[in-house]
Amino acid sequence: MIDELRIRRAGPADARSIGRVHVETWRATYAGIVPDQVLVEMSADGKASQWRRMLLRPQTGEVVLVAEMPQAGLVGFASCGRADSGALGIDGEIHTLYVHPDWQEQGIGRRLLCSSLRWLKRSGRTGAFLWVLSQNPSRFFYEAMGGERIGEREEKLWQVALPEIAYGWPDLSVLPPACRGDRTRRA
Repeated sequence: MIDELRIRRAGPADARSIGRVHVETWRATYAGIVPDQVLVEMSADGKASQWRRMLLRPQTGEVVLVAEMPQAGLVGFASCGRADSGALGIDGEIHTLYVHPDWQEQGIGRRLLCSSLRWLKRSGRTGAFLWVLSQNPSRFFYEAMGGERIGEREEKLWQVALPEIAYGWPDLSVLPPACRGDRTRRA
């Protein structure tokens, strides 16, 4: 069934589904990690509006990829592009990667990550990294995908200091073993 997964570039029409996956993933993953009020106040409509604005802006060197299944629709997404800061010495960054809770642990995150790394490589980036909350149990996925722990920081969000870990793939000329031979269908 997962062989039917399709990864493609997102468009403005995907914003509602991206917003839904964003909110449902946050609520399932970050309960007890971020303030409850943040999760309660999140809405699919609010996130959809943010994503629609972003998808309508001309993005040079940035992309949002979506993962969709034939009967289920959009089940995950990732965004990547230029690194927001040069502090880690790596020029590419994966800004988001979320898979709907009902679809996790089926290889969709791996395919989104591999597609993001390939896209960054094709766009001229030499390496990639991402930040993940240190209490996020999904962080072990990035280790399993060959991500090296390359940094730590505390991010002050919602009046709370949240520790984060950076995982990196500093040399995109050689993709992680988990990405070799990946036959994800792309649009």
